[in-house]
Amino acid sequence: MTAPESPTPQRTPLYDRAIALNARMTAFSGWEMPVQFSGITPEHEAIRDRVGMFDISHMGKFSLQGENAIEQLQTLVPSDLSRLKPGQAQYTVLLNAQAGIIDDIIVYQEGAGTVTLIVNAGTKDKDKDWLLSHLDLTTVTFEDLSAKQALIAVQGPETVRHLQPFVDIDLSQLTNFGHSRALIFKNPAFIARTGYTGEDGFEIMVDPEIGVQLWDELLAAGVVPCGLGARDTLRLEAAMCLYGQEIDDTTTPLEAGLGWLVHLDTKGNFIGRDVLERQKSKGVSRKLVGLNMQGRFIARHDYPIAIDGERVGIVTSGTMSPTLGQAIALAYVPTEFAKLGQVIEVEIRGKLHPATVVKKPFYRSANRV
Repeated sequence: MTAPESPTPQRTPLYDRAIALNARMTAFSGWEMPVQFSGITPEHEAIRDRVGMFDISHMGKFSLQGENAIEQLQTLVPSDLSRLKPGQAQYTVLLNAQAGIIDDIIVYQEGAGTVTLIVNAGTKDKDKDWLLSHLDLTTVTFEDLSAKQALIAVQGPETVRHLQPFVDIDLSQLTNFGHSRALIFKNPAFIARTGYTGEDGFEIMVDPEIGVQLWDELLAAGVVPCGLGARDTLRLEAAMCLYGQEIDDTTTPLEAGLGWLVHLDTKGNFIGRDVLERQKSKGVSRKLVGLNMQGRFIARHDYPIAIDGERVGIVTSGTMSPTLGQAIALAYVPTEFAKLGQVIEVEIRGKLHPATVVKKPFYRSANRV
């Protein structure tokens, strides 16, 4: 009996551009994506020092239309979306009944009853099913734009200078997490001052053919193409959670250090509220912490954490930070060991190596607006 064939990976509208640049490709959440072009370190440094761009067209893109769209989303997330004005956005999480994180998402309030959601590629179908099962579709129209739009992230301190020539709005007027409709090459575009790198930058959603044209123009202007490898080292330096590693449907936002998303005092009922209220009152049993490794040993995903030789936690992500020249990691440890300066040990290939709990994020850009 032969094993079933694996599904053919999906490809974004920019796949051919990556191949033409001899990008190293990898499978990611059902997609064939570039992991690196010139190399993870030079791509990482381009974002930190100048400007680079990522093809993120694989991410899920949803549109909600309806006067009470925000009101309905309020029951699905712990954040108070009612305070969003048109042109503002909120990073938040969809929660299940146990306050576990179904996905982390960005909610863009466009006004006039229009809301745009950007969700993770690997959870797109799960998110869509959850939303459709909880929204009142007699008053809200749901549209999945995922296959209809390209999405490009342009990030780094020189982003505005490189992107502005192609956009008909003044990008300097968009604040952090601000967004707007605009024209690029006389075609409609959605532009948001958001990103996943810890640097200033924008994410641009356009029709696929316009996305290809914009990629080509930015490349010609000297913007460095970057892959998933640099995206991971950048987000880890900024201590940004990756779904499936730091957060999942068994993790609550209070455990994951995302308490700033939980607005218990300013909003009404939402799915998972009772669990978060108990955790807020009694405390959580584990916390996500930042670690600096002592030495150059790198802690990786799923490596055990030990205290006095006893396994007590787990590493979620780790790398050698290109910016800091320091091995860093995120890990879950029991709350009593989550204090700054606590020395713990990471089991790496059967041996224990010391690490110190440090403040997050590991890196904070001076270039953020």
